Amino acid sequence: MSPKPNAGTGDGVTDSAATADSRPTADLETGQSGLPRHIAVIMDGNGRWARQRGLPRIEGHRHGVTSVRRVTEHAARLGIDQLTLFCLSSENWRRPAAELNFLMLLLEQYMIEERELMIREGIRPVMIGDRAGLPEATLAAVDETVAICAVNTGMRLCLAVNYGGRAEITAAARRLARQAVAGEVDPEAIDESLFAASLETAGMPDPDLLIRTAGELRISNFLLWQVSYAELWVTERTWPEFTAADLDEAITAYRGRERRFGGLKTP
Repeated sequence: MSPKPNAGTGDGVTDSAATADSRPTADLETGQSGLPRHIAVIMDGNGRWARQRGLPRIEGHRHGVTSVRRVTEHAARLGIDQLTLFCLSSENWRRPAAELNFLMLLLEQYMIEERELMIREGIRPVMIGDRAGLPEATLAAVDETVAICAVNTGMRLCLAVNYGGRAEITAAARRLARQAVAGEVDPEAIDESLFAASLETAGMPDPDLLIRTAGELRISNFLLWQVSYAELWVTERTWPEFTAADLDEAITAYRGRERRFGGLKTP
């Protein structure tokens, strides 16, 4: 059976509702100042959403793709510079093989079917994470879409697949150590900027806003270096339930906070 996401089944949001929901609310207009430059999302609760409806876990993942589509489109239209989605952690390989295979098939299909949207909205997709162990067909679909959209100048869509923050930091430290041994880098010259340039996210802004769905209050090894000063926003809504209006709510909450980055409030 095809894994094609179908928002019209179960209790999901219909495609027509998702389209209407992609319009900015009255409080958030496209290009408005004060928007976060980079939003990162830990998409949680697909399995819980399915279980609550007596459905298999894969149906939660199927409906989760619909949320990815509408949130990506909405963020691009708002003028967000970058959206990073935690698609698969390096720890998720402990899950059943059938579920993992389905997730890989969903990612492959998503990267193929969303090319038209990415081209229309000027979205630039990239992927971070360990490519080792990922299916060749999935990687081929990702690489082809990245190449096709390389000329786009709009929002960067960063998909974290088989990604772990600790592994990323360890790899960066190992890379710098090799360069130091080879005499290419002076150990005394290694600072935060140089270290950040050795991460997979080199050249990307740090997240301003980190969203987590399904009410979970943890970072889960996601962008550990990069989220040092990100504003956190957690919702009880599971990822398949997450809408553009929820994204607007998170951004509105973000805009109401004072970011001091460790400093004191100015009088």
